[in-house]
Amino acid sequence: MSYKIVIDSCGELSDEMKADGHFCNVALELEVDGVTIRDDESFDQKDFLRRVKESLRGPKSACPSPESYINAFEGEAEHIYVVTLSGKLSGSYNSAVLAAKLYQEEHGDAKKIYVFNSRSASIGETIIGLKAQEMEEAGADFEEVVQKVEEYINSMNTFFVLESLETLRKNGRLSNIKAFVANTLNIKPVMGSTKEGSIQQLGQARGMKKALEKMVSDMLLKTKNCENRILAISHCNCPERAQFVKAQIEKLAKFKEILIVNTAGVSSMYANDGGVIMVV
Repeated sequence: MSYKIVIDSCGELSDEMKADGHFCNVALELEVDGVTIRDDESFDQKDFLRRVKESLRGPKSACPSPESYINAFEGEAEHIYVVTLSGKLSGSYNSAVLAAKLYQEEHGDAKKIYVFNSRSASIGETIIGLKAQEMEEAGADFEEVVQKVEEYINSMNTFFVLESLETLRKNGRLSNIKAFVANTLNIKPVMGSTKEGSIQQLGQARGMKKALEKMVSDMLLKTKNCENRILAISHCNCPERAQFVKAQIEKLAKFKEILIVNTAGVSSMYANDGGVIMVV
């Protein structure tokens, strides 16, 4: 049975996934001071980060339209799995659900479509897509893929450490005082996702290196069966920090695979220059 995995553009596709043929991204749009930037192959991270730094109001994002999801459903694939940003952080999930409903009203049951709320972001979406592919390639039927991937999402945890909390503050996801204190004292909060997919603070440390080390130790406390899991790291313009995190993890645990990618547009907007996200 042919299948397709559609991931909104907050979920980064690795080079292997782009070449695979089963994966595609649906672009969100970013806006900085009146300039609209599509989060697709044309996204220029350095130019975007410069614009964000110079902006007083900060960037915004707009979720994909149902129509752009419907366009992604076209083609030969009979099984379509959609993975979106956490429904608590974006309208992308609701847009994809509406698209699936509209598509099936028009085309009947020619295709089976299911939308996963990642309850995560960035490479959290990526590894959910890889899990769906693993199940499809193992010969699971559509309903079994959906069930197993939902179980996988329930078992996942997302962690991140940011150089700057400015974008989260400007977007109203953080109080001004917290951001100010953190920036002034070089306190780096270790953040993570709740089970519902909102953002929470897990701890803090002084300085980036200590915060990254704390993020790794927090992750290992929560993660069982490391050798059977993929761990994914995305970084915003700081490959050396991603490699540092990977090296720390490899000293302490053995994972099935550790995947590293650079953040695409939406993740760059939230992670900001120097941010590191880790999902397992």
